[in-house]
Amino acid sequence: MNHTDFQAVVEIMEQLGRHIVKWRSDPSARMKISDKGLKLEADLRAHEYLIEHLSLHFPAIPILSEEDSSHKEMRPEKYWLIDPIDGTASWFEGFDGFVTQAAYIENCEPVYGIIHAPILKKTYTAVKNQGAIRNSVLLPSLKYADRLVITDNTPNPHGVVKTLSDNLSATGYQESGSLGLKCCLVADGTADLFVKCVTVRDWDIAPAWLVLKEVNGFITVSSGEAYNFSGPMEKLEGIIVARDQHLWQRVCTVVNS
Repeated sequence: MNHTDFQAVVEIMEQLGRHIVKWRSDPSARMKISDKGLKLEADLRAHEYLIEHLSLHFPAIPILSEEDSSHKEMRPEKYWLIDPIDGTASWFEGFDGFVTQAAYIENCEPVYGIIHAPILKKTYTAVKNQGAIRNSVLLPSLKYADRLVITDNTPNPHGVVKTLSDNLSATGYQESGSLGLKCCLVADGTADLFVKCVTVRDWDIAPAWLVLKEVNGFITVSSGEAYNFSGPMEKLEGIIVARDQHLWQRVCTVVNS
């Protein structure tokens, strides 16, 4: 893939974002289509849009999606992994924190990542070994800071986030919806920590994983082991996303106690 190809994908994601925003006022798009979680007609429409447009640009590359009926452990050597709407509940309830996102993966590692938040007018992109960008501006490398802003998807900290906030003397809290977007808030310095001790899935994480890696952020599963993109799509133990290694180590101590 060259720069022109990648920019074409960014434009596809941003165009889908405009559609997704319009669909919020379409009753048919808000219809529930599955009793397994919150699956809406909008999720299916977004899935079909990305399949159609990515296939036109990359006809020989498989596309794996959150909305596929099943997910095999064996993966292609090269493939797109898409999350047509990450943060469906936020989209449905009228909040801003939803995104459309995709990652191009080769040999079990993301090489390109795109996360587009249409209401917030933010597009995060990353290319392996070439840095991460938010709205055309290169993101600086993360480094130690004398603060601790935690992000999660509820108005106030609760559960493990409340425990971490109390034990690590958090200095702030940032509410956000999409898992991918919360990872990006750590990557761009808005927040310092995101922890999820429940199942996450590769389509939630892959695009932002690369953004974080390109700014020297830390992302692992909750046990402290590396997050990998092989085997099952589900990571049952959850994830830790931290600004720097020192903070990550402190968080691991609390989480694993």
